[in-house]
Amino acid sequence: MAIRHLLFSVAFAAAGLCAAPALAQSAELAEIDQLSRASEGIPSGMALARRQIGDSDLIGAVATLERLLIDHPEADDALLLHASLLCRLDDKQGARAELAEMESVRVSEAGWAEVTAACGAVPRPQGWGGQ
Repeated sequence: MAIRHLLFSVAFAAAGLCAAPALAQSAELAEIDQLSRASEGIPSGMALARRQIGDSDLIGAVATLERLLIDHPEADDALLLHASLLCRLDDKQGARAELAEMESVRVSEAGWAEVTAACGAVPRPQGWGGQ
């Protein structure tokens, strides 16, 4: 009887250990779904990215902006914030390449100031207009 009880306890413990990763994955997937839903609209996606920046989650903010830009490539402010984050993550070459592709983007002085604060002096591509 004691051996059965011991075997049952070991089997129960093993099942618990196997279930823990599945529960963790389920929680991670739920968090990813929540982040994805929060970045569907431009205002909510930008707000989420700014919160992540405030929490020092720059990589998370980049991912949020990338999800946002997939659905809304016209979101000029998201493009600029994305470029500034690339500079903050030490990918100045990537940020400069991204900025060079933004020939028709209209940008506010505040948006451009954010880029130059992160990237340093960056030539403003021709064709850009201020808002």
